[in-house]
Amino acid sequence: MTNDNFAWLHRGISEIFPSQLDSEEKSDNLEQLCHQIDRPLRVKLGIDPTGTDLHLGHSIPFRKLRAFQDQGHTAVVIIGDFTAQIGDPTGKDQARQQLTSEQVKQNAQTYLDQLRPILDFDTPDRLEIRYNSEWLSKLDLAKIQELLATMTVQQMLAKEGFNNRYTQQTPIYLHEFLYPLMQGYDSVAVEADVELGGTDQKFNIAVGRDLQRYFGQKPQFGVLLPILVGTDGQQKMSKSLDNYVGLKEDALSMYSKLEKTPDELLTNYFELLTDIALEDIPENPREAQKFLAIEIIAQYYGKEDALTAQKTALEILSKQNTTNAEAVKAFSLADVEFPAKLFYILNVSDLAKSSGEGRRQIQGGSVRIDGDRIQDPNFTIENPTELADKILQVGKKKFIRLVM
Repeated sequence: MTNDNFAWLHRGISEIFPSQLDSEEKSDNLEQLCHQIDRPLRVKLGIDPTGTDLHLGHSIPFRKLRAFQDQGHTAVVIIGDFTAQIGDPTGKDQARQQLTSEQVKQNAQTYLDQLRPILDFDTPDRLEIRYNSEWLSKLDLAKIQELLATMTVQQMLAKEGFNNRYTQQTPIYLHEFLYPLMQGYDSVAVEADVELGGTDQKFNIAVGRDLQRYFGQKPQFGVLLPILVGTDGQQKMSKSLDNYVGLKEDALSMYSKLEKTPDELLTNYFELLTDIALEDIPENPREAQKFLAIEIIAQYYGKEDALTAQKTALEILSKQNTTNAEAVKAFSLADVEFPAKLFYILNVSDLAKSSGEGRRQIQGGSVRIDGDRIQDPNFTIENPTELADKILQVGKKKFIRLVM
């Protein structure tokens, strides 16, 4: 099915398991399976629509899924509309909040819209989109009992998240034990040859292998991909930590964040988020940052919009650096009592006619501080030093320089 060059498969992965199969299984490794099989591989990637926004960290396994598509294989995207109502306990120190079916349905559509720039939705037989309620909602008590009987409590407690919660005496609810079994059963239902996931999904993918073996199928390979470090350079990318670049963000917002990528993350970001050969990364970190931003934004908005975002960012920067007082008016924070709400500062600085208008501007995504969009209407500044010498912007034409 594919060529013998497997650089596309190994780029940016953490692990392929198992690396060698038992003798009764026909292929020694995934490369041989890709090369020898006379049909497209069925490559599974599941995602639970528990929110509305995807970020670049989420894009990594989907980019690998696209690589499989480009090699002639079939991407099987599992929308976990059933499992999302349970909630993946992976990496959580407490039970997830359970969602309604209507919430999950709405979230699923927003996810698919955000994935269109990544996956091939158009080539026949290259993409299946499946909802796991198709089979999981039909499981009766006897089948659920059969699934539960394939694992022991000790095996479940070997899962890091469960083990930590058990050790710390944090409640573990019985329905949470169903999650890895149901995700594993997805592999049985779609007859997956390969499953993709982050390094935190190894347990769940291994459960899928065990269940496939139990139901008489050939066990899938697992391909594990790294968890992306966020723009803060310290913790994994997360919206809650505000160190993310969202797939729905406009091109200028993406550029403003990506051009500040910490130097130590540049190679990692190029490897995981682009197809650029690593030897082609500019040696100058500043040039590499700009190159990275253009390459990533072009994937979602096209090259022209990426270059426009860069031009706009440079114009904003020039206004920040200008000494012309008419270009960027200075506003003193000396008369503002802190802590202060951002919408109040918008009002007293004349960037908004009232505090209410300031809140609406923030909620509408029009407000930025040094190019970073602020959308929390209750955003609070504790100390004026947090804003000193920064540019406060509303829309494309209103700027002030904040001074002490």
